[in-house]
Amino acid sequence: MGVDPGLRRTGYAVLAEAALPSEARICEAGVIRLQATDALPLRLLELDRCLDDLLEAHGPALLVCEELYAHYKHPRTAILMGHARGVILAAAARRGIEVISVAATNVKKLLTGSGRADKRQIQRAVAATLGLPRVPEPHDVADAIAIALCGLRMRAGRAAVARSIGRRR
Repeated sequence: MGVDPGLRRTGYAVLAEAALPSEARICEAGVIRLQATDALPLRLLELDRCLDDLLEAHGPALLVCEELYAHYKHPRTAILMGHARGVILAAAARRGIEVISVAATNVKKLLTGSGRADKRQIQRAVAATLGLPRVPEPHDVADAIAIALCGLRMRAGRAAVARSIGRRR
């Protein structure tokens, strides 16, 4: 499961695991919409409730979440985003789900070859990788799918390294 944290929209994508990320299929993808007019504690509570429902329904073995990114012009954004990310990581920990954190630039580079890819490029790359008939909308969903694909690749890479080390012994 890939999650793109946000305090107004949190994108999520549950993928069926496959040998190759290009063979993965989307089980469910969407956006958890939170009311910007609600107080922060209420939004975090709603995010926790919605995410818990998704984790209960799908029981993912892995949750991949975007790392925090702080732009020097907007440090408050990173602080606020940290609240949402904390709720997401706590929900996974409550269920004993393995968590991988990935930087947005790594996700972009893995899918497009450039760590500076824009939202539209990510949407097109996700559609091309999974053979989708159209780009995922809104971009929060495409980002969550991209994050999940990145997690699958990272997990496959770690498994390959572990097998390689096991053969040398």
